[in-house]
Amino acid sequence: MDHHTRRRWLADMMRMSVGALAATQGMRAQAQSGYPNRPVKLVVPYAAGGGPDLQARKLAPELSKFIGANVIVENKVGAGGIVAGEVVAQQPPDGYTILLGSSTHLINKAIQPAVKFDPLKSFDPVTFTGTTGAILVVPADAPYKHAKELVAAIKAKPGAFNYGSGGVGTAAHLAGGTFCKVLELDAMHVPYRGSVEIVPGMLGGQIQFAFPIASTAMAHIRQGKVRPLAVTLPQRMHQLPEVPTLKELFGSDLMVQESWSGFWVPAGTPKDVIDKIFTATRQAHETSAVREFYDASGTDVLLSKSPAEFAGQMRAETEKWQRVVQLLGVKAP
Repeated sequence: MDHHTRRRWLADMMRMSVGALAATQGMRAQAQSGYPNRPVKLVVPYAAGGGPDLQARKLAPELSKFIGANVIVENKVGAGGIVAGEVVAQQPPDGYTILLGSSTHLINKAIQPAVKFDPLKSFDPVTFTGTTGAILVVPADAPYKHAKELVAAIKAKPGAFNYGSGGVGTAAHLAGGTFCKVLELDAMHVPYRGSVEIVPGMLGGQIQFAFPIASTAMAHIRQGKVRPLAVTLPQRMHQLPEVPTLKELFGSDLMVQESWSGFWVPAGTPKDVIDKIFTATRQAHETSAVREFYDASGTDVLLSKSPAEFAGQMRAETEKWQRVVQLLGVKAP
């Protein structure tokens, strides 16, 4: 091969390489911009029929319309959300698996550092979707009309009061434990096997107060079985405008505790795919069907302005829950 032929051959090879590279990049961009071209899984860490599951199933058809593919709800139950977190963290970062992440996952990691995922590192945050608070309730026939009356009664009889929860590390446990720790109250924690047992336990006289989350408490409040005394949200619930917040009453930021949910995807998911899920999620949550369903269960639709804002919110929440877990000395059951 002479000098000129060799130069021509090298030039042709370079053109072919550049062309192949451009074609590969084009195919990659097309693959991403073609998202989604098959069904998307929304993994829910809770049992079918529970509040979060019903909300996800109400949301899925609306999300399908805006994302442009069928969104299928899949329940992965176990270890308080840990199983779902571990499964989704190992999925390809392609936008076809979305986790309904929550404050519970942050709490799990704070209580059990050995859990095989890190909410801040194993996932890319998409957006907050909803938030609800816990409600301090007492039996409807209890003499306490205000939270401060309950506090005075507990202080007058140390060790005579019990509070219930759906288990160690649940929202009701942490809210009740923080309430007692901050206000220096001597009351015993009674962990049940699930949140549905809290109100029956109260009506049966085993516990005298509790902090069930709003989606658990609202039906019992409407039925007149329990009386709400305070909420753990940063502001009053519009469903219970006359009920004050614990922050209003006692001034403690640690008592501001929200049970929130949001969408996470495996870390490394392309930005354009995250942006598409983010936009579709916002649009789906703005439909009246979804908003009315959330509202009826005592959950507020809460959407982040951007995935980056949600990442900042998650960092702040992680720090808060670590402080609460440390304050209460909560250990894995």
